[in-house]
Amino acid sequence: MGKGNSGFSEAGLRRLRELLTRHVESGKIPGLVALVSRGEETHVEAIGTMRHDGGAPMRRDTIFRMASTTKPVAVSATMVLLDECRLRLDDPVDPWLPELADRRVLKRADGPLDDTVPARRPITVRDLLTSTFGLGLDMTARTAPMMGAFFEQGVYGQEDGWLLPEPGPDEWMRRLGALPLMYQPGERWLYNVSDDVLGVLVARVTGQSFETFLRERIFDPLGMKDTGFHVPADKIDRLPPLYAPDPQTGEFLVGDEVEGGHHSRPPAFQSGGGGLDSTVDDYHAYFRMLLNGGMHGNQRILSRPAVELMTTNRLTPEQTAALQAWARSVVHLSHGQGQHGGWGFGMAVRTYRGDYAPIGQFGWDGGAGTTTYADPDNQLVGILLTQTGMSTPDSARAIHDFWTTLYQAIDD
Repeated sequence: MGKGNSGFSEAGLRRLRELLTRHVESGKIPGLVALVSRGEETHVEAIGTMRHDGGAPMRRDTIFRMASTTKPVAVSATMVLLDECRLRLDDPVDPWLPELADRRVLKRADGPLDDTVPARRPITVRDLLTSTFGLGLDMTARTAPMMGAFFEQGVYGQEDGWLLPEPGPDEWMRRLGALPLMYQPGERWLYNVSDDVLGVLVARVTGQSFETFLRERIFDPLGMKDTGFHVPADKIDRLPPLYAPDPQTGEFLVGDEVEGGHHSRPPAFQSGGGGLDSTVDDYHAYFRMLLNGGMHGNQRILSRPAVELMTTNRLTPEQTAALQAWARSVVHLSHGQGQHGGWGFGMAVRTYRGDYAPIGQFGWDGGAGTTTYADPDNQLVGILLTQTGMSTPDSARAIHDFWTTLYQAIDD
């Protein structure tokens, strides 16, 4: 049976494999790769096929579009700069991001774009890290003039539903700078935009591309050899198509092709909000480093205090309420993960127990059908990667069931 307090019960792992197999055999999810680990013990399941009509099987090294599960990894670049005092938490970002200086702020977040007041203070590094700098995608207010402006100004492309910036970083910042803030700096948690701004900030502070800095300081030291903002030609056969099933019929429509798709070539904008491609083993190395307080083997990647800042709640009760209301409104988060508490830097953090996972669990989910969380209490990492976007509830249900079953497999 189990191995004391390091691992999982054999029966529990068997149930987990049966559950994941059942989700694939339902015909709603072509394939998936899951990784679960506790302490030194790691288990991987690769089930199903790369395409909905069969063909090559899913493999442990299959590369997935991480979508918003990018955020907890991308934020590490800013933490390196804080550790090295090249940035400070409460410094204004104006010197690096002059496009965000002297902001106007909407009197009402859902009001007309010309009804504004001056910002009470500059935007700081902390505001970007906590997603409270005043701009974000608020899916609870889709009809607000500001939501339309994001797409009309080309800050985000609406074409085929990919919420990724299309122009290069400088042009993207120019477009962002033409818009007012929705809330005062530091006032309210808002999703996604700050994670993309942080990538531009890192590039401007370091004089390197965001990806180059991440590779040198995070990916290479952790051995994350298959992680980047596109999949090179010699690995493209390991990337499945992304499916966006028709919500009515469940028919497998292709949301993103492999050859010639969004991820087959370097993007103009390296998106910290949702642009990474990766594998279960690469993500495991990163989240295990966080559980180890910033250490990978005998190499320090981030300081312990930096990891503690990232992985504990940074929001006020009012800001937390806004985050939870938002999470309830987003289809693929309705399985609960975002509804159990707060936000650190780039990731959700459990602040109360609303399901099988304990307080303190941290991580995030992605709209392309991905989920990654780590749990310090149990020294546990769970990763489930699918290639079925969240247009239907099937991936969300699989993710929910994965976490429910994984927690029952803990054997102490």
